[in-house]
Amino acid sequence: MLRARDFWGALVLLAAAIFFLWRTFDIPLWGGNRAGVSNAEWYNSAAIVPLGIFSALLVLSVILLIISIRAGGARQALTSVGLGWDRIEALRFTTIAVILFFYIAGLVPRVDFILGSGLLITALTFGFHKGLPERMILSASAVAMAGLYAMTQHFPQAEWRAHDDDWVTLVLWIALTIGALRRARGDRVIRAMPIIALVAPVLLVCAMAFGFRQNVPNRGGLIFSQIEYHYYVTLRPLWRS
Repeated sequence: MLRARDFWGALVLLAAAIFFLWRTFDIPLWGGNRAGVSNAEWYNSAAIVPLGIFSALLVLSVILLIISIRAGGARQALTSVGLGWDRIEALRFTTIAVILFFYIAGLVPRVDFILGSGLLITALTFGFHKGLPERMILSASAVAMAGLYAMTQHFPQAEWRAHDDDWVTLVLWIALTIGALRRARGDRVIRAMPIIALVAPVLLVCAMAFGFRQNVPNRGGLIFSQIEYHYYVTLRPLWRS
C-alpha cells in the first residue's frame, strides 16, 4: 500500500518537475536580457538555481517511481488496491498542502528567506517525522499563521520590505522549535532539527546571493539584510586589504 502511494506521489512530483523545468527554460542562460538585467555569463543567469532544484526533483521522482514499480506499487495502484484512503492520510496531504501554500504564497515574497525557510524545515521535520496527527496540525498551524499574517498585513508588493511579519515568523519558529524539543526528548532527528533549519537556508541564500550572484527573495529581510550589509561593508574590505 505504501509503495502504491509512492507510485502516485512520484507521478505528481515528476509532472511538477517537468512543468517547472519547462517554465525555467524561458529564462535566458547566455547573453539574454530579462526585466532589464542582462547576463553575459551562464553562471550569472537567474535560471541556474531553479534548474538545479527542479532537476534534482526530477531525478528523485524518477528514482521513487522506479522503486515503487519494482516493489509492486504500480500494480497495486493500478488495480486500486493500494489507494487505502483514510483520515490520517487525508490529514497528512491536507497539512502538507497548507504548509506549502502559505510558504510559497505568503512567506517567500514577503518574509526574510532564512526565517521563512527555517520555519518550513522545522514544520516539515517535526510534523511528519513520526506521522502523528497532532504534530501535523501544530506544524501546519504555525506556518499558516505566519503566512496569513504576511499576506493580510503586507499583500501589495510595495509593502514587502516591512519587518513586522519577519518578527512574527521568528517568534512562531522559536515557539515551534521549543515545543518540538520538549515533546520529542531523546529523538536525534528532532535534536538536530534546529541546526539544520538554520544552517541550510543560510548557506543556500548566501550561495545564491554571493556565489552565483542571484537575486534572492526579499533582500531587505530582517536577517539577510544584515548579512548582506556586513558582507559588503565588513568582510569584503578585509579581503581586499
